[in-house]
Amino acid sequence: MRLLMLGGTEFVGRAAVEAALGRGWDVTVFHRGRHEAPPGVRSLLGDRTAPGGLAALADDPGEWDVVVDTWSAAPRAVRDTARLLRGRAGRYVYVSSCSVYAWAPPAGYDEDAPLVEGASADAEQTDYPRDKRGGELAVLDAFGADRSVLVRAGLILGPYENIGRLPWWLGRMARGGPALAPGPRDLPLQYVDVRDLAEWIVLAAERELSGPYNLVSPQGHATMGTLLDACARVTGGAAELRWIEPGVILEAGIEPWTELPVWVPPDSDLYEALHSADVSRAVGAGLACRPVEETVADTWRWLQGLGGVVPQRPDRPRSGLDPEVEAKVLASGAGA
Repeated sequence: MRLLMLGGTEFVGRAAVEAALGRGWDVTVFHRGRHEAPPGVRSLLGDRTAPGGLAALADDPGEWDVVVDTWSAAPRAVRDTARLLRGRAGRYVYVSSCSVYAWAPPAGYDEDAPLVEGASADAEQTDYPRDKRGGELAVLDAFGADRSVLVRAGLILGPYENIGRLPWWLGRMARGGPALAPGPRDLPLQYVDVRDLAEWIVLAAERELSGPYNLVSPQGHATMGTLLDACARVTGGAAELRWIEPGVILEAGIEPWTELPVWVPPDSDLYEALHSADVSRAVGAGLACRPVEETVADTWRWLQGLGGVVPQRPDRPRSGLDPEVEAKVLASGAGA
């Protein structure tokens, strides 16, 4: 198999490259050169946002079995690339998002749920849901429904994370002491390990799948308790989890998802959107999810090898709770 990876030097793209190389694929990476490409690939340099930025790709004589694209800004960049490649690639896998569903999706929503309106393949950057849907439309326009795979990912965790969600929790647990743990402890979570996402992508390409797929773990694959217990254990066990009720957290003005990464209060539209998708189609097509303990341990091992410098995407807000706010809530006696 011949893969053209658009990006490929960070998080999802890098994991996809490693999964393909692990299967013995021939891999070309088209990227801006801001980060070193993984060993074993052929590099093409260009910036999809710049005039003439696709020149290296246009001039290259290569043809590929599959293109994988993780773009999340202006849809026109996906449009231009997909149009350029439609006669030179067999299939286009676009890593989209469950955010493309119209708000608020009902609990248990599947791939047939209503989608956001107002998206366009020709658009400049607007907002994340419409940008991702615009990217989907661009791929469908160039490759058609039969040669397109729309990977609607949810929360993605694991090594190479440059968003700061699981790394923040690991760093917090490593500091030790009483730690605010957002309850309830048995709150079911949905996420996908980036390596399981990558393995599914290459499997989908090999099997010539098409269409949209919700790509996260089945609901209940992990809980807040199993996730944070694993974080505390792998970092040395110095943290003492103090479970706090959702109402107390919200009354303190703490923002779910951003200040307390991964967590959102149950019985909310946001919880149903993030942690209640129907993923039976992806599971039926081969999605396998490793245990939460493995995701946490491998991410901690990767972080320890970075020398304290955690990668952070400049276009994403930093995650995490101010220690003073945490201490104030814990001092109120709310923790159990």
